[in-house]
Amino acid sequence: MNDIQAIAFDCFGTLIDWEAGILDALAALFERHRVTNPPPAADLLRLYAELEAKAEAGPYRPYKEVLEDVAAGFAQKLGFPLPAMDRGILADSIRHWPAFPDTAQGLRRLKTRYRLVVVSNIDDDLFQAPRQKLGLSTVGGLDELVTAEQVRSYKPARAHFDEALARLNLEPDQLLVAACSLYHDIAPAGALGIPTCHVDRHQLGASGHADATPTMAVRSVAELADALGC
Repeated sequence: MNDIQAIAFDCFGTLIDWEAGILDALAALFERHRVTNPPPAADLLRLYAELEAKAEAGPYRPYKEVLEDVAAGFAQKLGFPLPAMDRGILADSIRHWPAFPDTAQGLRRLKTRYRLVVVSNIDDDLFQAPRQKLGLSTVGGLDELVTAEQVRSYKPARAHFDEALARLNLEPDQLLVAACSLYHDIAPAGALGIPTCHVDRHQLGASGHADATPTMAVRSVAELADALGC
């Protein structure tokens, strides 16, 4: 790990608690459409992962459209009509998704020693509200942001990681990818020879699943800062 010069973080699931945000948005949707006895949270989040992966397959489309398809998929699965006014409920909810309690302080600690980049499956404009919750405004902000909109691709494809390496002018062994999702981040980054850290947030299933062995594992960004001596 002595060669590491920068850390590339996944955002949603790793820095921002997207599962809490998703469940809150779905609860509002279900209440509006009088859905009684919806599936348990874990089942809803696993369905979210399936619907999102399906919507992201094929040619690139903006993440807003992906989330519209996800909302429509929930409506179809649970048997209620989804009017046009409700198709954007998930995208609109992103600005309310909370950061994990350790995110801001942990990132500020890591920023004292490493360049920081976010690699995220999102549109540029949708990232503006979550960005304010990362706590980096007083220490120079992110060094780079790589979004799906910029690379016209969704993880687990490799485009985000190739772009991060190019912008930072680093070799794979000089970048650490830190993420909650084995499927979206740990597996593809590891296949490229990039060291990986699994930030195990004990999420319930929205991030999907994959067989992947990270270089290291922690339970929070604060614990990663401890491990790296920051």
